Amino acid sequence: MAIKTVGLVGSGIMGSGMAEVAAKAGFEVILRSRAQATADAMVAGLEKSLAKQVERGKLSDEDRTAILGRVTATSDLNALSNCDLVIESIVEDLAAKKALFNELDRICQPNCIIATNTSTLPVIEMAMETGRPDKVCGIHFFNPAPAMALVEVVHTITSSDETIAIATEYATTCGKKPVLVKDQAGFIVNALLFPYLNNAVKLFDGGVATRDDIDTAMKGGCNFPMGPLELLDLVGLDTSLSILDALYEEFKDPNYAAAPLLRRMVSAQRLGRKTGTGFYDYRK
Repeated sequence: MAIKTVGLVGSGIMGSGMAEVAAKAGFEVILRSRAQATADAMVAGLEKSLAKQVERGKLSDEDRTAILGRVTATSDLNALSNCDLVIESIVEDLAAKKALFNELDRICQPNCIIATNTSTLPVIEMAMETGRPDKVCGIHFFNPAPAMALVEVVHTITSSDETIAIATEYATTCGKKPVLVKDQAGFIVNALLFPYLNNAVKLFDGGVATRDDIDTAMKGGCNFPMGPLELLDLVGLDTSLSILDALYEEFKDPNYAAAPLLRRMVSAQRLGRKTGTGFYDYRK
């Protein structure tokens, strides 16, 4: 089965980033958001990103026009009916994702692969909302999708070898480095990353070191590009909390129990860059 048309469901930064990646790789892309205005805004964001690349000499104007010509924005879920691959990247809420997979199963052609971009949630539970669990897998891009090289291809206990092979080939065609991982909370990256981030919050809350010194130590001592508290602000504290909660739910490991300060900051809507304040203040 050859992938020609890719549907992307979700109006966040991941949806527009994956759209850019897919359109650059030559795929026809249908971007779906619940509101047409939001879908159009995603395309406008893509136009802005490509324009910057043209200005910097990284992309020709002809290529920019061709890439945009391969992207269609819609609010109609039925517009995905002829896609060969659909990837959802809606809110990290299992009930919402399961409901969406049920709808997509009804709408999409029988051979269509339906994938999730979840970073933590159990893919098998989404697969079993469909009549095609063999054609469901995880295709987890990282943020920002155009810049990050890695894609986790998640193999559930029902995914067929053909589905995984097609998903892996898709990621490779998009210029990414796919890794294969079984359907377990956190997969590879988040299972290793979030205990580290969580423990950084505990150190800060316990007064072991200042915010700046914690971040400086990990950048200088481990050669990380960002400190853990900076990274939490980038990811979003609410997203980070939901990932830790999902990890704890699956493994019941105390190391995954979210730091109380993290939960309090989410309650206060101090979510990081997206709200203007988190561990750092971005309102200046």
